[in-house]
Amino acid sequence: MNRLAHAARWLFDSEHGAADCLIPRWLFLRALGGIYFSAFFSLVFQIRGLIGAQGILPANEYLQAVARTFGHSRGLWFAPSLLWISSGPHMLTAICWVGMLASILLVFNVWPRGMFSICFVCFLSFVSAAQDFSGYQSDGMLLEAGLIAFFLAPPGIHPGLGRASPPPRASLFLLQWEWFRIYFESGVAKIAGGDPEWRNFTAMDEYYQNGPLPTWIGWYVQHLPHRFHSSTALATLALELGLVWMLFFPRRWRMLCFLIVTPWELGVILTANYTFLNYLVLVLGILLLDDRSVLHFLPERWKKSFPASAPTTPSQAQTSEGLPGHFKIAKLSLAGVVLSWIFYATAAELIWMFAPLPLPTSPVMALEPFRVANRYGLFGIMTRGRYEIEFQGSDDGKSWVAYPFRYKPQDVRKPPGIYAPYQPRFDWNLWFASLGSWQEYSIVPRTEVRLLSNDADVLNLFANNPFPDKPPREVRAVKWQYWFTTMSEKRSQGLWWRRQFLGLYAPTLEREPDGTIHAVEWPPADSRE
Repeated sequence: MNRLAHAARWLFDSEHGAADCLIPRWLFLRALGGIYFSAFFSLVFQIRGLIGAQGILPANEYLQAVARTFGHSRGLWFAPSLLWISSGPHMLTAICWVGMLASILLVFNVWPRGMFSICFVCFLSFVSAAQDFSGYQSDGMLLEAGLIAFFLAPPGIHPGLGRASPPPRASLFLLQWEWFRIYFESGVAKIAGGDPEWRNFTAMDEYYQNGPLPTWIGWYVQHLPHRFHSSTALATLALELGLVWMLFFPRRWRMLCFLIVTPWELGVILTANYTFLNYLVLVLGILLLDDRSVLHFLPERWKKSFPASAPTTPSQAQTSEGLPGHFKIAKLSLAGVVLSWIFYATAAELIWMFAPLPLPTSPVMALEPFRVANRYGLFGIMTRGRYEIEFQGSDDGKSWVAYPFRYKPQDVRKPPGIYAPYQPRFDWNLWFASLGSWQEYSIVPRTEVRLLSNDADVLNLFANNPFPDKPPREVRAVKWQYWFTTMSEKRSQGLWWRRQFLGLYAPTLEREPDGTIHAVEWPPADSRE
């Protein structure tokens, strides 16, 4: 029993924590606060158009359906969200602003545990009620990191480096474990998915063109020779399946791994807009380092502010252990249960990628609504074409005017921008919808309906309203295929894109004078790509 208690203290008690990782923890928690801010900042401009009462996928309708299916008590566990209290516009805006304020305080190291709690609850409240607009792996990554970071963070209002409360080993390992799984599980997905493009090292040949939101830097990289793209495909597999195992090697190997993956992630950030995903993976990599290795990267004038941590002496440890109490036992028990639960669920998910072993599934399923124990698998199957959905309105059914997007490729003369970590969820979702049918992605016909009434919240998701005086009589969604132009086309014509019209994507909707809406034209049965 004494050995078990000693092991529990060594894993979960900060007094026995990793005293040589104070600076990486300080840097990581500040950076994670910045990522939370980017998530809430992007939501504050979109949330009402996405899930407001007059939005595309109203949260109140979804929560009512959950309550009818599961009942209120089970429904609250299935969709844990503050929006059960109210899903009106003020509540939607409040969770964004409260989340932004908490994340700013996190950046300034004010009561980190309290601020992480607020950020987690506010972001989970959106994710649990946003339906298709929160089905991204990046959302799960942030929630998982945010919950574990609560246990990693030092207590107190102004903890500084938190020398008296070093990072608990279990929480530090679980964040490193998340970093490892993001890479390794993505590599496994690429092989297990059976996509011949990864096996033939052609996966990167059109990667920069076909992703959700390309960048102008990616446009230039796309035009590098095939030898470069095949090399990066091979390097991707080598990094994800092999290099990341250096996490479990001695510190010099971990430092070398950090020096390799950091510029790699910066390259991904510059060549594609994956919202805050790669920023999160980037900052998780900081936890590969320790105080001594971080000091190598700091300017001389900063090193005095971050002196190397002195090891904890036996007398200090004894002093800490001489503060028994029920509250401390309760905190250790809570940390032990939550962190062990997360580790079991994530380890089981990883094992099941290789073999369907009969491990208990109920602990894994119980955590699913909270998105804190996820399976990752980025780009297991590569997209083989770039398709774009465009909404158009008309007053006569003959002349059609396009609704301009804020971030998606549309104007062939406009260079693709760099927006990350900002996340335009509407534009992002339409990329997924373009790869399927409108029956699978109800956001497309629902958007058509909202445009027929000039709904202000939904129109705010677009760059501007081409029908400012009154809504159009008809709205349709059409589909285009896009390609990057060649270097010569760009030099001679100033075009970044060329595109081809493919036809109608979803039914054309018309609003009658009495307000009723009906379909006047349907896409052909074989329009799905």
